[in-house]
Amino acid sequence: MGLDSINLHISIRNQNFDINQEIKQLSSGNLNIGGIVSFLGIVRDLSKNNNLKFMEIEHYPGMTETALMKICNEAKTRWEIQAISVIHRIGKLYPGDNIVLLLVGSVHRTQAFEASEFVMDFLKSRAPFWKKETTLTEATWIEENPLDEQKLLRW
Repeated sequence: MGLDSINLHISIRNQNFDINQEIKQLSSGNLNIGGIVSFLGIVRDLSKNNNLKFMEIEHYPGMTETALMKICNEAKTRWEIQAISVIHRIGKLYPGDNIVLLLVGSVHRTQAFEASEFVMDFLKSRAPFWKKETTLTEATWIEENPLDEQKLLRW
């Protein structure tokens, strides 16, 4: 079963998203989905003095979508997935704003949970997104977390 036979949606955008609407869109017309696993990433303040003003997220258009498609395609080869949706926001985001929404629909929950972890692990380390945090005193680009790279070894 290739990616042609599943519902795949990838969106990189500035605008926020409605989680309920996205879930409804993912499952619409697919009566084989027995469960949907969701992951919602939110801007948090990890700055030293809890003084994050905002985060800016940039990406490489075209390359980012291709990387996400490859990640989803690999997940499809490993698990029985009926539908995948990846929405990632770019631009200026504030603490508490939504960053990323991942939805994975499958016949069985185990497949959906495992595929979701796989997609998020690879999205964090392999999709070309760059984050810059601006606090009250400075602006710094966020470096890759070595723990994120280590998580890929289990796959």
